Amino acid sequence: MQPRFNPPQQQRGVALFISLVLLLVLTIIGVSSVQTTSLEVRMTRNEHDVLLAFQSAESALRDAEVELLAITSTVTFDGTGGRYEIADMGDAEIWSDDDVWTGGNSTVANPVDGTADNARYIIEYLGPVLRDENAHQQEDPYSSSATTDRVEMFRVTARGIGGTPNAQVLLQSTFGRILD
Repeated sequence: MQPRFNPPQQQRGVALFISLVLLLVLTIIGVSSVQTTSLEVRMTRNEHDVLLAFQSAESALRDAEVELLAITSTVTFDGTGGRYEIADMGDAEIWSDDDVWTGGNSTVANPVDGTADNARYIIEYLGPVLRDENAHQQEDPYSSSATTDRVEMFRVTARGIGGTPNAQVLLQSTFGRILD
């Protein structure tokens, strides 16, 4: 006896439908992974740029402090070469003006390895402060003869720029020293 041949029954395409749904799910997972990875790469790049800008600004602060150690008078704080008197009360801070960071209005710092060579700094003379250990002195602390009884105070503002112009860091420090 020969086996009977049964004609195929009508197919409904369920396997094809399930395959297409699984393919769609895998595509969505793949696209999502690519988007997440590209976002993480951009975040890492931005963080790297900010770190470069921070290192550059920190180096500029150190350069300014070296410059301050070499000064002998506050006469040169006349608004040129990155040296300023502090802004009057109610006026905008000098470092907030964008023009200060161009040309000869600020000092270009020495570049640090791996950072951009566009770090700049300004130094503002804040004025004298009485030394704590001689607070009860007899002479006028603001006279020219009382130089050892006061500390001259300065504010250093440094701006560093990272790998892109959008990555900028502004650092400030206060520096005091007795002028000879």
